[in-house]
Amino acid sequence: MKKISDDKIKNWLSIAKEAVLTAGAFLRKADSSSRRINQDLIHDVKIEADLQSERMILDYLRKKSDFSILSEESGEFKRGEEEFLWIVDPVDGSLNYVRQLPISCVSIGLWQGKKPILGSVYDFNRDELFLGVVNEGAWLNDASLTVSKIKGKQKAILASGFPAAADLSLESINTFVDHIQSYRKVRFLGSAAISIAYVACGRVDGYYEKNVMWWDIAGAVPVVLGAGGKIQIEKTAKAHCFNVYITNGRI
Repeated sequence: MKKISDDKIKNWLSIAKEAVLTAGAFLRKADSSSRRINQDLIHDVKIEADLQSERMILDYLRKKSDFSILSEESGEFKRGEEEFLWIVDPVDGSLNYVRQLPISCVSIGLWQGKKPILGSVYDFNRDELFLGVVNEGAWLNDASLTVSKIKGKQKAILASGFPAAADLSLESINTFVDHIQSYRKVRFLGSAAISIAYVACGRVDGYYEKNVMWWDIAGAVPVVLGAGGKIQIEKTAKAHCFNVYITNGRI
């Protein structure tokens, strides 16, 4: 595969950065109408803010590049340059946002096929901007990031969750418990992107979730890879859906 020039990477990362900052600034200041629930699902919600944030992001990405776009709310837009794909989650942690739990973010990743290139995750509640380029580096508000040095699961904190598509049968829950019980602590944050970004900066040591959607992880995966983490991603039968295990590479 042909190497991508540093200038192109820098330009694309700037586009991803500006898009999440613009949408995040809106979400931070939005009034109660943006928290209106449009779809009340069994394990999730679709809210007005998802649509408002998405419109801002898609308008910006379309102006700045010819790449195709996959977004949580609107699906996939095929454009002239299909080799690269922007993957957008306009609000990751929608239910947290509705209930004013301050763990939600805007996430954008750029992938080449199934290969992650770069990503941006903006936690607008804390004004924390995570950026990452695979094999080059990762940053939190311009400070370099590296994963934790924890080696054993018995000392490690694992972030996880149950997505909207989760199998919550007793058998599935027992399998889940078997997987996580050797960790020191397990944290459920309600945002896959923030959970993965926290692996990148060493706040947690791993992240595990089944049946998580591509847009939930696409912006954060390049950040954790840029910070030295390791990933295992397994495609499931559902479109754009994966089982994901991400660590600092030591556990």
